[in-house]
Amino acid sequence: MAKLKSAFFCQECGYESPKWLGKCPSCGAWNSMAEEPKAVASKGYGNTPLSLAKPIRLGDIPAHNYPRLSLGNEELDRILGGGMVPGSLILLGGEPGIGKSTLALQIALLQSKVKVLYVTGEESEAQIKLRAERVAPGKSECIILCDTQLDNILAHARTLNPDLIVIDSIQTMQSSSLEGSPGSVGQIRECTAQLLHFTKENHISVLLIGHITKDGSIAGPKILEHMVDVVLQFEGDQQHLYRILRAHKNRFGSTAELGIYEMIGSGLREVKNPSESLLAQHQNETSGTAVGASMEGARPLLLEIQALVSTAVYGTPQRVTTGFDMRRLNMLLAVLEKRAGFKLAAKDVFLNIAGGIRISDPGIDLAVIAAIMSSNLDISIPAFTCFAAEVGLTGEIRPAVRTEQRISEARRLGFKKILIAQHCKLNVAEEGITIVRVSSIEQFVRAIFTKS
Repeated sequence: MAKLKSAFFCQECGYESPKWLGKCPSCGAWNSMAEEPKAVASKGYGNTPLSLAKPIRLGDIPAHNYPRLSLGNEELDRILGGGMVPGSLILLGGEPGIGKSTLALQIALLQSKVKVLYVTGEESEAQIKLRAERVAPGKSECIILCDTQLDNILAHARTLNPDLIVIDSIQTMQSSSLEGSPGSVGQIRECTAQLLHFTKENHISVLLIGHITKDGSIAGPKILEHMVDVVLQFEGDQQHLYRILRAHKNRFGSTAELGIYEMIGSGLREVKNPSESLLAQHQNETSGTAVGASMEGARPLLLEIQALVSTAVYGTPQRVTTGFDMRRLNMLLAVLEKRAGFKLAAKDVFLNIAGGIRISDPGIDLAVIAAIMSSNLDISIPAFTCFAAEVGLTGEIRPAVRTEQRISEARRLGFKKILIAQHCKLNVAEEGITIVRVSSIEQFVRAIFTKS
């Protein structure tokens, strides 16, 4: 019997080395090299033999118009760019309990025109049946397979010829072409490579569910994210109802889109109008609150910004944010102190984006400053007023991207006034809402907190 060869693989990026190294030359991670058996001879997947692969001119390649498959989930279809491309490999990651398996099972059960094979290595058939009755009662067309051997799974897939294969999860799959336990770097890389070849050869889409590490990245080698066509990430706090689905990579669409779901007893519910849901508990006459018009991809969102400014009790002021970048908050506080004369260096500042949403759009800078000043002065912002502008280091108010869509969303939700940048060019009608233009922090303070 031939001796089994082994090599050292980086647990972070998958770099291969014939000997152990303290630091990975590829990603720079320390103590990440682990010894694993190397793959045996190829069984027909991976690189095509040179005798079969021939170079071809781009214009001679026949155009195949494969229509996108609708998954029956508007939020997910929009994130994917209008539906699922046949033969695509999709990776869905997220924290434990965030709703990955629930979303995948809902997609599998609610299909009427798409044949789905749901493969699970984490639950039994009885457990899947119990969860299916809670998520989508009465739906029984989905095909369930409880197995972790990838060779058996692909054999059943060739026989059934489904349109979509859901694998929960890739960390539980094991290939017979490589020695090693499921979840190891070698097994994850080998199983993903075989699935990638299977999808491109048979034009069958595969949805992989992936675990994440304690630092929030998808478990396994970094090459896993490079191999797949789409990387989706589920975000959200388990203490809140809302879940955010973002596309970190998408070869067939934009990565700027996001989907919002609400976790309820029967599974995940699509939030069709997130602005109204996030502003449902907004109190207009309370100091320290402001409404910001944000953009997530092509979708405008109106969010409630909550701020609390109080005297520092323990000497060192605290800066605490939830759903907002801490470094950007510190920058905005420095601008307030330098350009507007607000002395906040000795005060605690707490900032929260209501609803558990995390926002990185600089277009809500003006709303953040408005909430902070409102709490500091203990003056409430006039009702039905929102903000959409970016704040620069010199104290100037800069235009936010897609201001027209932000104004349209504010008008639709019944807001009477919106503050934007002075030099913002608009191509929308200014009817039904008062548009106030400001050019600096000083002018903004006079427009909002000075009584005429």
